[in-house]
Amino acid sequence: MAQELSKRYDASLIEDKWYKHWLEKNYFHSEPNPEKEPYTIVIPPPNVTGILTIGHVLNNTMQDILIRWRRMQGREACWIPGTDHASIATETRVVNMLREQGISKHQIGRDEFLRHAGIWKEKYGGIIIEQLKKLGASCDWERERFTMDDEYYKAVLHSFVELYNAGHIYRGKRLVNWCPATKSAISDEEVIFQERNSHLWYMRYPIKDSDDYLVVATTRPETMLGDTGVAVHPDDERYQHLIGKHVILPLVGREIPIFADTYVEQEFGTGCVKITPSHDPNDWEMGKRHQLEFINIFNEDASLNANVPGKFIGLDRFEAREVIIEQLKELDLIDKIEEYVHKVGYSERGNVPIEPYESEQWFMNMSELVKPALQSVRDGKIEFHPAHWTKTYEHWMTNIKDWCISRQLWWGHRIPVYTCQDCNEIMVQVEAPSVCKKCSSKNIKQDEDVLDTWSSSWLWPFAVHQWPGDSKELAYYYPTNDLVTGPDIIFFWVARMIMAGHEFMGEIPFRNVYFTSIIRDGQGRKMSKSLGNSPDPLDLIAKYGADALRFGTMLIAPKGQDILFSEERLEVARNFMNKVWNASRFVLMNKAFELTADHLDPEKWENMELADRWILHRLNATIERVTRQLEAFSFDETARSLWDFIWNDFCDWYIEMIKSRLYDGTETEKQTVMAIAIYVLRDVMKMIHPYAPFMSEEIWQQVKLAEEPDLVVAEWPRVREVFHAPAEAKETDFLKKVVTAVRTIRSEMNLPPSLGIKLVGRVHSQRQLDILTKTQATISKLTRAESIELGMDVEKPSFSASAMVDKMELFIPLEGLIDLQKEIERLEKEISDTQGFLKSVQGKLANKSFVDRAPAAVVAKEHEKLDHYSESLKKLRAHLETMKAL
Repeated sequence: MAQELSKRYDASLIEDKWYKHWLEKNYFHSEPNPEKEPYTIVIPPPNVTGILTIGHVLNNTMQDILIRWRRMQGREACWIPGTDHASIATETRVVNMLREQGISKHQIGRDEFLRHAGIWKEKYGGIIIEQLKKLGASCDWERERFTMDDEYYKAVLHSFVELYNAGHIYRGKRLVNWCPATKSAISDEEVIFQERNSHLWYMRYPIKDSDDYLVVATTRPETMLGDTGVAVHPDDERYQHLIGKHVILPLVGREIPIFADTYVEQEFGTGCVKITPSHDPNDWEMGKRHQLEFINIFNEDASLNANVPGKFIGLDRFEAREVIIEQLKELDLIDKIEEYVHKVGYSERGNVPIEPYESEQWFMNMSELVKPALQSVRDGKIEFHPAHWTKTYEHWMTNIKDWCISRQLWWGHRIPVYTCQDCNEIMVQVEAPSVCKKCSSKNIKQDEDVLDTWSSSWLWPFAVHQWPGDSKELAYYYPTNDLVTGPDIIFFWVARMIMAGHEFMGEIPFRNVYFTSIIRDGQGRKMSKSLGNSPDPLDLIAKYGADALRFGTMLIAPKGQDILFSEERLEVARNFMNKVWNASRFVLMNKAFELTADHLDPEKWENMELADRWILHRLNATIERVTRQLEAFSFDETARSLWDFIWNDFCDWYIEMIKSRLYDGTETEKQTVMAIAIYVLRDVMKMIHPYAPFMSEEIWQQVKLAEEPDLVVAEWPRVREVFHAPAEAKETDFLKKVVTAVRTIRSEMNLPPSLGIKLVGRVHSQRQLDILTKTQATISKLTRAESIELGMDVEKPSFSASAMVDKMELFIPLEGLIDLQKEIERLEKEISDTQGFLKSVQGKLANKSFVDRAPAAVVAKEHEKLDHYSESLKKLRAHLETMKAL
């Protein structure tokens, strides 16, 4: 498919072309192959409702880098994609869609609702999968899974039955996190705490048979209607005489006991705490310890139920709060009200404050399941990257609570528990029973609830492979190798997958977990649609190209640190792509032969020069370093290594150093230097392919042999001993220092690149003289030196600029090249301007109001300016002194 590279790199002309080609060739598909070592990744299944975000770009680019790299290393690489049914998110979308049509979920019933949900999923679900293809994700699309596919659905039910039969699942009445919007229980991990400005209300509770009262402080006065006690600390001397007495609950008239419990904080509020066992987890525990009455005052939508006085029945909880406060004020039972800032738990999906709510639910006992999962991480069988997440994992696992796995929804895996309505026999099985096994009745009802979404995705690493069963695929691909995911689901998903792997497979599900960073905007805010600071990745792909988006994102993704996203970094990455493209085009334009295997054989290269041995030595070092960095999941360091070698070593130095031979050398010299340049370019394309798959494949077609495969399945480059040349590399580094020093003088003296100069070098050793003598033509070409004088005893020319390189002195005579007085005047003006800029920045940073009120990123930017102007001023003044001394 080779054809000449276009003058300008245009990502839009090659990306769709190559992705279609890869799919047609079935390069991404994997089959068990006993001749090859497997390498498996399972994608963290995005919600079927989702669309591509910058977070997905980060996560999936890292996965694609790993899978493309391992594929090129000869592993049987299998990246399994799929989507999660996302119970709450999907059901909410479908409910809203039906509401717009004037249809109620409960009006049409479960079966009809699920039919609508299925239609919605087929129409809108999975959009993100097509978007991932635009990014270049090389998933095995033939293996795409959905967590409610028929086989996967049965696997989920099978796991429930096994766990139930093993005694790990039970049904119980407990206090749960209740989402009034979705009318369902949610897990602790689905509760997002948000800081809110509120009040602390101090309420007076009259003491029975007394004119006195106790004052209790609360942030939730509406729950007082369910109070069944008042607690004080047993060591609090203020209330010792009241322990065992009762107060009369205002507005209700109920007598409730005053009791002592060490949980009470004496310093909070008044030291007296109202106890509502049915609507607070801590109160729930105290209620059980002191045999208090449990009174649930809320309906499922958080309106008040019939357990409260009639005038409050039906009120929304926040409406009830206002009414209660007003009535307590009228009764002179509000002692005081204070401003109060506290964190309120919100339902992640419902986006409303959750309500601790007493409800009968299905729970999973975690006490035994957690043990092998915790030990496998402690023993290092599973490694976390960065390693500090191990402590977070251990803390959660050692304080784990039983998992509420039931949800009051319809879209999801319906709990496989069947109850005979005639004899109350309970049957737990995958297939629905036709008759009761005890009394043979057909009057059987299935549990209405569905399972928590995470209790299906925790099976993902093995349930994607024909599980349960002993399939050849499962034996080959499980356990998987690496998992790339966000730290926000370390408890939701990662920990639970490890538990499931041990419980159902008797083995860990993966060997490494790489936790991505949080992406923030330039102001340090987390990316979100609501803030309008999260750009559409498809727009970024259209603007910069998928390769630039991938490479730019990796450049700013340091392990274990938050990422500050900026389109400026994508511009930098696009410029890099253009640099690679133009360098490749230059090499190919100067290739005057049909490439054969002989051209790529180092033994056939004649008349190699210092620059050739240096670039091959650097190529070796880069292959070794990039491979090592990928092994360590150092995605950003790998990107910088590629950048440094390609941009600096290959483009800026090697190509510039070989131009004289390309243009003026013999045919043998031209062929040798071109063969070496193409050899290096080929390995560059191999190394950069996991990061920039589209551009690299396009260029590879121009430099591959006819019999070689496409780059996506080409061999990863090898370090070659014959290229090891540390002495030549050291000599070239010295040469580069000399050229850089001369270029610096030219820049500081404002000498235009077109102006020829004379260069004088007083070398420190014979070794330096030998190096510079044999590379004199290269130095002349790279510095625009019309003449070069070298020696150990050369005189310093008068009126000259100088530099020191490894104890060698370099001089450039300036006579006739610059107007000294004009240059001094120019520098003095630049110093004056820079002082003005510096003063302005210093004024801003001295302004306490600016520093306190401006976003942290803006203040940081001003500090960067301060450093920049300070350093510039220092250099300008030094340069001015030099000029005045001439």
